Amino acid sequence: MTDTAIPAATLILLRDRIDGPPDVLMVERAKAMAFAGGAMVFPGGRIDPGDHALAATLDAADDSAARIAAIRETIEEAGLAVGIDPLPSPEVLARIRARLHAGDAFAAILADEGATLSLDRLVPFARWRPAHAHMRIFDTLFFLARAPESGIASVDATETVRLAWSSAAAALADADAGRTTVIFPTRRTLERLALFDSFDAAVAQAVAHPVRTITPVVEDRDGRPHLCIPDDLGYPVTAEPMSAALRG
Repeated sequence: MTDTAIPAATLILLRDRIDGPPDVLMVERAKAMAFAGGAMVFPGGRIDPGDHALAATLDAADDSAARIAAIRETIEEAGLAVGIDPLPSPEVLARIRARLHAGDAFAAILADEGATLSLDRLVPFARWRPAHAHMRIFDTLFFLARAPESGIASVDATETVRLAWSSAAAALADADAGRTTVIFPTRRTLERLALFDSFDAAVAQAVAHPVRTITPVVEDRDGRPHLCIPDDLGYPVTAEPMSAALRG
């Protein structure tokens, strides 16, 4: 590993349903984006210096800057607030989102709104750090969170151009049918999420599999190169032919 990877965080929002498996929120990145342009992903982005500065003021876990980034990016990209107390009204949330898009510091916005962060609402789920040659590399922490009961997700029309709530299985079916594009880490994550019938089930499996950095490697399987990940981290599919794998 080198220090050239860009630290990032992403948030997997799950919404329980009484008539089936939970829905997961995904957003489509604008085609012009340098990384994963046109792909369906979970809300997220870089961990900024401001996230570290805010984390330093809190008595929180070592990954608190990543949790803050996941919360902030989800507001920016999808217009949903998770881990903020009190839960902002639609009007307040719109104001927070507008100020974030304008470049205002998240810490200052929270202070102005009299809001605090509840970082324990986010559950560590995974850490992906690919090692692609000649490609931008992100070292990304994935978190789970229960979707807020109020609020309507909406794209920012800059980084994200479309969003969808669906089961993980339905999201995979859309990708298999060519209706959407998903990159390798997203596909493996959706396959893992498709195992769960509720948010609580996803949390239980996440707790049972402590986060370990995943760096996919190329291995020969049956005479064909495959992109592979470890088989002890809760993922039901751990290899995909290189000819089919989309690496971002």
